[in-house]
Amino acid sequence: MDALVRISSNMKSMERELHCPVCKEIVKQPVVLPCQHSVCLMCASEVLVQNGYPPPELPPEPNSPASTPNTRSPHQARRPMPSKADHRPIDRVLRSGFGTYLSPGRRRKEPPHAMLFPCPPCGREVELGEKGLTDCLRNLTLERIVERYRHTVSLGSVAVMCQFCKPPQSLEATKGCADCRASFCNECFKLYHPWGTPRAQHEHVQPTLNFRPKVLSCPEHDQERLHFYCRTCQRLLCPLCKLRRVHAGHKVAPVAQAYQTLKDKITKEMNYVLANQETVLGQITQLESAITQTEANSVAAREQLSQSVRDLTALLAERHASLTEALERARQKRGEALAGQVAERRSLLEHAGLMAFSQELLKETDPPCFVQAARQTHSRLSTSIEGLQCFSLAADPSFRHFQLDVSKELKLLTDLQFIQAPLAPVIDTQKTLAYDQLFLCWRLPQESAPAWHFSVEFRRRGVVPGGGARGGIQGRLAAARWGWQRLEEVGGTSAVIDRLEMDSVYVLRVRGCNKAGFGEYSEEVYLHTPPAPVLNFYLDSRWGLHADRLVVSKEQRCARSVPGLSLLQAADLALTSCHLTSDLLVGDVAITQGRHYWACSVEPGSYLVKVGVGLEAKLQEWFHLPQDMASPRYDPDSGHDSGAEDSLDSPPPFSFLTMGMGKIFLPHGPNHHNNHGCPANGTSPRRSPTISNGNIPASSPTGLTYPLPPRLGVCLDFEKGRVTFYDAHSLRPLWEGPVDCSGPVCPAFCFIGGGALQLQELVANRMADQTPVRRVTIQSRVTNLNN
Repeated sequence: MDALVRISSNMKSMERELHCPVCKEIVKQPVVLPCQHSVCLMCASEVLVQNGYPPPELPPEPNSPASTPNTRSPHQARRPMPSKADHRPIDRVLRSGFGTYLSPGRRRKEPPHAMLFPCPPCGREVELGEKGLTDCLRNLTLERIVERYRHTVSLGSVAVMCQFCKPPQSLEATKGCADCRASFCNECFKLYHPWGTPRAQHEHVQPTLNFRPKVLSCPEHDQERLHFYCRTCQRLLCPLCKLRRVHAGHKVAPVAQAYQTLKDKITKEMNYVLANQETVLGQITQLESAITQTEANSVAAREQLSQSVRDLTALLAERHASLTEALERARQKRGEALAGQVAERRSLLEHAGLMAFSQELLKETDPPCFVQAARQTHSRLSTSIEGLQCFSLAADPSFRHFQLDVSKELKLLTDLQFIQAPLAPVIDTQKTLAYDQLFLCWRLPQESAPAWHFSVEFRRRGVVPGGGARGGIQGRLAAARWGWQRLEEVGGTSAVIDRLEMDSVYVLRVRGCNKAGFGEYSEEVYLHTPPAPVLNFYLDSRWGLHADRLVVSKEQRCARSVPGLSLLQAADLALTSCHLTSDLLVGDVAITQGRHYWACSVEPGSYLVKVGVGLEAKLQEWFHLPQDMASPRYDPDSGHDSGAEDSLDSPPPFSFLTMGMGKIFLPHGPNHHNNHGCPANGTSPRRSPTISNGNIPASSPTGLTYPLPPRLGVCLDFEKGRVTFYDAHSLRPLWEGPVDCSGPVCPAFCFIGGGALQLQELVANRMADQTPVRRVTIQSRVTNLNN
């Protein structure tokens, strides 16, 4: 008995999994939507009607665990009962076109529009297709689970009532018909299976609430069994559906194979969950604690809200009192001034005040006495006359400037909201780069709340030994292995990350923080670190530059070539197939060992610029040759470049890529040599290819032209004698070739015509004054998934 009660308890705990997401009751006649969720057929029909689709013809009452009147839902109680003639199997009703509707007045030649079903668990609309619910198969497995659930919960057999007796005189069913898929009492069975008719040959079974077909058949092709499963569409297919063009190129497997694969996956996942029950219990405890904290914090937040409103009310009352007092003082002062003016004007009346005193003063006949007493009166009369002639009020009776402008305050009060965490920052991919260090730059959206500081997180991306990113369980293990690291309390909108491994891909993300806490993460960006240590150097200005053509900046990191008078004088000779010389510029370092990487950017408007490396001795030798633009030594037909012949088997002393007019020229294959010891892609640094119409062809037998990358990277492997050129923005290799490393090798740059070049500045130099931030490692606990 204890075991039976324990089984009943386990079955009761899974009742939530058997609920229909629409009616929130145990499912009845469940159908599987394209999103793999199951809903009651009746509920799905009602939802479609509520969304504007015409009401379909409802199938008969379900032959399912909810088929008895006692378990019928309130939704079903409001539906009209179907006639007895309509008692057909539900899958036959579905195949006959249930769910395919035509609007009134629509021509049948027009294809019906695809139906959209709002799936509650998905939170989005699911497309059912043109046939609506016709393509949705019955979830017979779920029906069987529901039947077992009802049988177990009741701890006994469930009485099956006759489906054709009129209530309330319904009798218990004694027989079931596998062909009619209904249960009958003795009288109803005889009535609907008369002797001598084809119905009398129907197969008799025990009464049941769930008549399952022997096999699941195709909803479009009657009596066709579903032998295949399309992994791409995630649908069961019959042999006829498999031949359709819509499944061409899809991954189709036998249904037995899909059954075994899916069963193995579910078994493995169940074992993993069961092996981590302690983790589940710990998370449940954490969630329950979070619920308790939520209740307590909500009460504290409500009290804080009330206190804030009380503070605002008190401040408004205090401010109201002070403004009222100021207004009263102004009223009293203005009233006194105007009252004084009234008293003064009344004294000027004929028989009052000053006028009466003046009349009495004029009666004085003694001149000395009159003069002595009349001077003050004369002054008062003169002042009164001036007041009469230039009358003005002593105070403004209006109080216009005592009105309050509360528009801003009202807007602030209207917009009064709880503080919000910052929105997800937007990473500036144009400024973000990986060089000697990682430099990450971002900004907040305009509608975002301000951030006090930011948190930058990064980790090295895990790669399987054979190449390619890890995925699934293996990818999660790799991510946990490398671990997220964090830069905390970054004050600005940029950060520098150092001490990283070379030739690795790093994932970065950032989020803001304010009083409301941390906001959402930005989109993750991937940065590829350089393949070798970054070489820091400057442009050497000691090689006797042409001041009229080549100018180096004060910092010696930028150079600009301006066509001077010598180039203009040589323009005439260019028409006779003369080759123009180039101005050479080298770095102030010489490489004698190891691997080194550096980057530079070429102005897109430059005419022709060459970037690469070369032997220091050869560069000095060619640099000290005569600088004439029209020297006969460069006649293209002479067969000589510098007068020296090199062995065909030795690597070239130079390796350059040519850029100009917003394009970059990439030769086919690795560098090969001509009989002058110069690489075919760039010739010598003092000699340029023949200029024809001023255009670089998009395609030629020797190479192709591509858009000029924003930055060009160069990596020299001295021991291997190889140089590789990269798109420094994505670190995608562009071209690789050999170079002679028998002596010191220098970075070299050549200008032909006007152009400009900028060496990539070190991130460490750019951010030298930035305050360092605290760097921590985020620990993550991972359970072995293979247990």
